[in-house]
Amino acid sequence: MIEDLKVVALGGGHGLYASLSALRRVTSGLTAVVTVADDGGSSGRLRRELGVLPPGDLRMALAALCGDDEWGRTWSEVVQHRFRSEGELHGHALGNLLIVALWERLGDTVAGLDWVGRLLGAHGRVLPMSSVPLDIVAEVELDGVVSTVRGQVACALTPGRVRAVSLVPADPPASPEAVQAVLDADWVVFGPGSWFTSVLPHLKVPELAEALHTTRARRLVALNLAPQPGETDGFSPQKHLEVLRQHAPALETDVVLADAGVADDREELEKAAAALGGRLVLADVASPDGSPRHDAQRLASVLDEIFRGKR
Repeated sequence: MIEDLKVVALGGGHGLYASLSALRRVTSGLTAVVTVADDGGSSGRLRRELGVLPPGDLRMALAALCGDDEWGRTWSEVVQHRFRSEGELHGHALGNLLIVALWERLGDTVAGLDWVGRLLGAHGRVLPMSSVPLDIVAEVELDGVVSTVRGQVACALTPGRVRAVSLVPADPPASPEAVQAVLDADWVVFGPGSWFTSVLPHLKVPELAEALHTTRARRLVALNLAPQPGETDGFSPQKHLEVLRQHAPALETDVVLADAGVADDREELEKAAAALGGRLVLADVASPDGSPRHDAQRLASVLDEIFRGKR
């Protein structure tokens, strides 16, 4: 554990869950900055009914930060619990309801998340990337025809190849606490996660994007273990980096981390990392069962070595 290291992890959903599960084992100074564009499932229903930020990705981040003791494991399972019924509660995650209840009680989004974090004994802090709910708009090419698709769920499931994403509103306000966390960080970690709907949107929030470009923190990009069906079909690891560069040409990185088992063309991947100003680190970070999931312990070990300058 590196006690004094400040790390900010960007993303949402299962990808951010994976990085946070590893990073909480590396540093006590961890902050998650989470996308707020989900419009499906329990989050979408609460967003439409109550006009709140979609809580689902925020809930998953908090669950990932729970400890490995009985308290942490229990609360992680409780906030992730989904009701199964024939009524209105069906499909709602308990953690989503808890978060929204605190938002209504306190009238402060960040304070509500901090309260949930204290209840869970979270090893870090969770912040929204924007203070307002967002919609993702994707530019999609299919059979030579380019169209636009709106909504995170639609973007993730659309046939065709996503070429670029934007946000509605176009210039959303960033969470001030998220901007400050980035500016104060020693390391900023992008990914893994849904590239177009969880990772790149952070670069479309102007104040947050400026902080990500100007921070003195070192930047690490953690690549996915497999393309995401419906979003990055056919993408090589280096293609992910090329898309990142297209969306943020001036953004420089220090390290690109990829699993050794998915780097089919190391030379091309090194070139793509160098084009972003970074160096490539290959390591075994995938789950040993062969599934396309990061192993928390393996990823934590490699990140610890990178942060300490040993790799």
